[in-house]
Amino acid sequence: MLRTTRGPGLGPPLLQAALGLGRAGWHWPAGRAASGGRGRAWLQPTGRETGVQVYNSLTGRKEPLIVAHAEAASWYSCGPTVYDHAHLGHACSYVRFDIIRRILTKVFGCSIVMVMGITDVDDKIIKRANEMNISPASLASLYEEDFKQDMAALKVLPPTVYLRVTENIPQIISFIEGIIARGNAYSTAKGNVYFDLKSRGDKYGKLVGVVPGPVGEPADSDKRHASDFALWKAAKPQEVFWASPWGPGRPGWHIECSAIASMVFGSQLDIHSGGIDLAFPHHENEIAQCEVFHQCEQWGNYFLHSAIDYSDSAMLQAQQLLLGLGSFLEDARAYMKGQLACGSVREAMLWERLSSTKRAVKAALADDFDTPRVVDAILGLAHHGNGQLRASLKEPEGPRSPAVFGAIISYFEQFFETVGISLANQQYVSGDGSEATLHGVVDELVRFRQKVRQFALAMPEATGDARRQQLLERQPLLEACDTLRRGLTAHGINIKDRSSTTSTWELLDQRTKDQKSAG
Repeated sequence: MLRTTRGPGLGPPLLQAALGLGRAGWHWPAGRAASGGRGRAWLQPTGRETGVQVYNSLTGRKEPLIVAHAEAASWYSCGPTVYDHAHLGHACSYVRFDIIRRILTKVFGCSIVMVMGITDVDDKIIKRANEMNISPASLASLYEEDFKQDMAALKVLPPTVYLRVTENIPQIISFIEGIIARGNAYSTAKGNVYFDLKSRGDKYGKLVGVVPGPVGEPADSDKRHASDFALWKAAKPQEVFWASPWGPGRPGWHIECSAIASMVFGSQLDIHSGGIDLAFPHHENEIAQCEVFHQCEQWGNYFLHSAIDYSDSAMLQAQQLLLGLGSFLEDARAYMKGQLACGSVREAMLWERLSSTKRAVKAALADDFDTPRVVDAILGLAHHGNGQLRASLKEPEGPRSPAVFGAIISYFEQFFETVGISLANQQYVSGDGSEATLHGVVDELVRFRQKVRQFALAMPEATGDARRQQLLERQPLLEACDTLRRGLTAHGINIKDRSSTTSTWELLDQRTKDQKSAG
């Protein structure tokens, strides 16, 4: 999953950047010692085989993805702590997992129930709310809605349900009580509750194979051991709090996700996802808490992680690639409409390339979402399609072949829709009437220019000096047509002259508009 490496192929991982995929290699966090227990005694689940291999952080290798129930896979996603605007790390992580979710659902037929926990109370929220002189609840509500709007703008599908920490305090308290009852946590005179890490023995460290090293503790710490972590925090003066058996306070960070995920999915979870920065200690502690509470050997079966893999150059390459694919699709549509004349098309070859591309893409996605192979297959089909659309001044020999290009267009649009990217005809506009009117005006303008250009290019019937004089007189018309085309480019409208009698137009994005205007 999430690959960054690639073998020989068609250059850098352009489509990977567009899709947001790229595997992050595992690195041991600095200053922590490996216990050697990572992936030890992983139990392969029983249930429905999806046909997909995924990189499982629990084992450090690819494993067959098997979900417990054929009707629906269970997926828990760590949501944001809503004290500030979402940042690039949030965008990278949620986009990547959204694409994987889409692929599992639309390509491999997995129905998925996804739960996302929203941390709407913690130290950062309380601190920021005090700075802004508003309540923590108001601050959290503001940034939760901001987060949801950002995800919608990125076309990230919402989870099946969002669950907020503050709306599930009784369930969290009950979960903590269960851990205490099993002898793996203790309360203190100050009203704190801690997980007793030593009570887990060598069972701790399943995910990353590390245990917390010695850390400096405040002089007034009431922990038994420095490595223990909080399940319940006693309230400080002027802090928001809830009543509990141990006194007023609020949940610790790690217990929130364990309690919420268990509340919905019980003692077995198919998939758990989050950023690589959450693997330790957050996810490691979730595993410890849940396996103690449920008294099970393995709570979460697959842990999927991402890391930020972003650069401006990669995004520019991705944009250029998508623009190139969009241009090919526009040419293919023009051919289907009879607006683009070209030589004889090798129709049988294109049908075979389309079929083999579909097989190659699905096989690559089944192999840990291998985006480099997807890139090669998609670009290969576009390359062969473009090769058959070379403009020709001669009349085409043999029958036209629009159906195969229609099938290619349909497949490309279907694939990119699956991963949340739209390559639809940019001339289609849904919105208010003013936008539709503007597009109608551009249509009329392009048709008028086309008639002027057709007249200017028509061969005069005269000969000799009279012919040359007529050509000279028509030259300003061609220059005016070129001037109009350049002027419209500055406004994001690109006119393509398909032949002496046919012209089409398309909208440009801002970056391409600036590049063409500068040129």
